[in-house]
Amino acid sequence: MRRTPALRRLAAETRVHPAELILPVFVREGLTEPRPIAAMPGVVQHTLDSVREVASAAAAAGLGGIMLFGVPAVRDAAGSAADDPEGILNRALTAVRAEAGDALVAQADLCLDEFTDHGHCGVLDGDGGVDNDATLARYEAIAVAQARAGAAVLGLSGMMDGQVAAVRGALDRAGHADTAILAYSAKYASAFYGPFREAVDSQLSGNRRGYQQDPANRREGVRESALDVAEGADIVMVKPASNYLDVLAEVAAASPVPTWAYQVSGEAAMIEAAATNGWIDRRGAIEESVVSIRRAGAEAVLTYFALELAGWLR
Repeated sequence: MRRTPALRRLAAETRVHPAELILPVFVREGLTEPRPIAAMPGVVQHTLDSVREVASAAAAAGLGGIMLFGVPAVRDAAGSAADDPEGILNRALTAVRAEAGDALVAQADLCLDEFTDHGHCGVLDGDGGVDNDATLARYEAIAVAQARAGAAVLGLSGMMDGQVAAVRGALDRAGHADTAILAYSAKYASAFYGPFREAVDSQLSGNRRGYQQDPANRREGVRESALDVAEGADIVMVKPASNYLDVLAEVAAASPVPTWAYQVSGEAAMIEAAATNGWIDRRGAIEESVVSIRRAGAEAVLTYFALELAGWLR
């Protein structure tokens, strides 16, 4: 059953379809043309005009969705631009919905790290630590603003305790009961987020180990996913993907809701760097990495290779 390409294709247990791929996209306020991200070859910070173009291309390629991240011109301690209707992320959401309509699922990163002048995912207390409960109030306001701007799915990536329940309640009270919640339930304090920090011009000093999960822990990821489902999550996420396939498999097996995974910036950057040096076959590595994430149980994959991979698949 391995002898020919046709036999291997017939016997394949796992397949990847463009509809299972989600493209992460960065939109930066104040740009007049897309700006390349040095640590992420082939990835750019978009303008409001170019994000319309990439949304149109994603819809034409049959992608499942586009996940938007905003990079504001001005930051403050509370991340005020995150829930400003005229903030860059909310304007980008409206632009994507206007361009692609229901042909593409518009998704928004719901977090404060891109918007705060300290780079943490929440507001800080008097001692410089993240104030979990004060942060939930900010998440509630951001969720309503993003839903009003056109987001069909909100990606709760901040890892605050109780964030799903808080956002679900705020959405329901504001008349957005149909807006779906993607909970980054098993998000680990990973070294593989490095290139992303450049992509969003992160102001972080220190680390996020106080609220993101310890890479040493597997059961914790499963437990956090179960808690988020109980609070009303419509989808749960494991992030990063490739180094956490064991966690992904357990979460997917236990979860009554869809399980997604995020092939993060560092995972993509390593493939690009090795391929540039001629050490690996780039296309083969991309295809193998994504099918491995699907094989482990992810029903959809956020990947910077989504558009290119969809073209190969089609």
